[in-house]
Amino acid sequence: MSSTDNQRHVRFLRSFTANQPAIRAYVRRMVPTRGDADDVMQETSVVLWEKFDTFKEDGDFRTWAFGVARFEVLAWLRDKGRDRLVLNDDVFARLADEAGEIEPRLERQREALEDCLAKVAPEQRQLLMQAYSDESRIQDVAQQSGRTVPGFYQWLHRMRKLLHECISRELTRRASL
Repeated sequence: MSSTDNQRHVRFLRSFTANQPAIRAYVRRMVPTRGDADDVMQETSVVLWEKFDTFKEDGDFRTWAFGVARFEVLAWLRDKGRDRLVLNDDVFARLADEAGEIEPRLERQREALEDCLAKVAPEQRQLLMQAYSDESRIQDVAQQSGRTVPGFYQWLHRMRKLLHECISRELTRRASL
């Protein structure tokens, strides 16, 4: 691999990695399931890499990637439209536009959540992450925590409330800067 190709590869990976959660969230808002979002993300990733040479170095990678993702979702909807009910083009266009408009707010919320999660004790943070993992069952996580299932749900409710309050404070603090 030449030095230029290596630099291109590094630039792409840095841009893509930094924006992947936002791109995934954007796609997820337009398709019915996480599995569908995974399929669309895989195709979006390939197209982004293949078309990276067309991306302007001083451009906004996220905006460009959202455009690519939008077309990939449309292609996915077209393909799936043959075997299930899908949105018409006008409704999809509106959803895609709104998803793009709310992304900056959602990004601020994700960043605040990360900061608030960092303040949670490591063992509690691990339980929270396990509780929301696709591979975990609440009964197993409750047992691991030493709580009954109803007791674990109460703990989760309290933790969500604390995180929500922390996020609200963090967003307010950042808005006043």
